[in-house]
Amino acid sequence: MKKRFIIIAAVAACWFLQTACARPKPPADSPKPAGFRGEFLTQMDDVEKKITDLAQAMPESSYSWRPMEGVRSVSEVYLHIAGANYLLPTFVGVKQPEGTDWDLKKVTEKKKVLEALKLSFDHIRQAVMKTSDADLDKPAKMFGQETTERGVFFEAALHMHEHLGQSIAYARMNKIVPPWTAAEQARQKSEKK
Repeated sequence: MKKRFIIIAAVAACWFLQTACARPKPPADSPKPAGFRGEFLTQMDDVEKKITDLAQAMPESSYSWRPMEGVRSVSEVYLHIAGANYLLPTFVGVKQPEGTDWDLKKVTEKKKVLEALKLSFDHIRQAVMKTSDADLDKPAKMFGQETTERGVFFEAALHMHEHLGQSIAYARMNKIVPPWTAAEQARQKSEKK
């Protein structure tokens, strides 16, 4: 009986996290652009959901946790992702909004970190939507290296995924199973019955 209750509670928690954190679908009359920008936005939607789900699943008491001294804490990783979502579009001429250059060591409240993540993903999404297909081939310089505007957005996608992996490791070290993994495990258990 206790085992069944735990399984039901886990499935319910996973369902809640997935539905509570799910972004509303864009209206049917505003489809994603074709080509690279659409592919970028599809990848970003996936990584954003996973990062947000992990950030939600981590208890606020774990936001100051770090694997060792000198390494970013949980909240610092999430704010680093948000900061990059503002910084990287500046290399294609998109201005970084005021007040988005946080002191990573001072913003540790879960609610504020989640809000920063949400706003940063909205910002980079708008930056991609405002960039035309023709502009993607324009030259850009990023951290002293020659690239294109496409290269800047490609780097943004790589950066998001790099820190998603870091966030998964941090969650697991704190005994938090990623919500999408927990949901899949619960689904597999229910199918075996």
